[in-house]
Amino acid sequence: MTKYPDPQGPGDIVMIQSEYTGAVDVLTAELETTDLLGEQKKARPPPLIPPTTWTSAKIREFKTKMTKEKNARMVVKRGEVLTVRVPTHPDGKRVCWEFATEDYDIGFGVYFDWTSVTSTAITVQVSESSDEDDDDEEFEGPIPVGDVERGSRSYLRTRYGEIMPVYRRDSHREVQVGSHDYPGEGIYLLKFDNSYSLLRNKILFFHVYYTS
Repeated sequence: MTKYPDPQGPGDIVMIQSEYTGAVDVLTAELETTDLLGEQKKARPPPLIPPTTWTSAKIREFKTKMTKEKNARMVVKRGEVLTVRVPTHPDGKRVCWEFATEDYDIGFGVYFDWTSVTSTAITVQVSESSDEDDDDEEFEGPIPVGDVERGSRSYLRTRYGEIMPVYRRDSHREVQVGSHDYPGEGIYLLKFDNSYSLLRNKILFFHVYYTS
């Protein structure tokens, strides 16, 4: 389809001509604008409140405790992003997290996937970008790659909401702790971002749970 000069205001005429049949459709700018805004509103998820976050100086005790727990210690390789997917639980009202790293900092951010929960199992996936996702949906437009050095704002697909953007955290000095009240049914995406590191793998200690 070929679209001709943009309208200047309500009441202007928009002419759309097919390159194949030559047929011309005539719309008013007011009608077209209303339709587009309506579609955008339908696609946008509701806004999310910020999380509650704090730090703890008891990093040595936390690491010792996590070393004894199953699957609480992982390696985030250089250039990689580890995403912990935490579904909302019917018996819970809030998700909580704690994490620390060995020797070096790491990027961390929290997002929410507005999708139906079919399993309450917590899963982990590894990628090479903080904005990657495994679904085969079409992108609505170009997705800029965030700079974790300065803080990254996510341009994920419309079903995703940003709770806390990815920023580098001093998790090698203090335990990073946070919580967030469930906004509804869906899956939390806790992203541990080491994509900015060209040389160093990061040893991550983390604990994720829900409360009622």
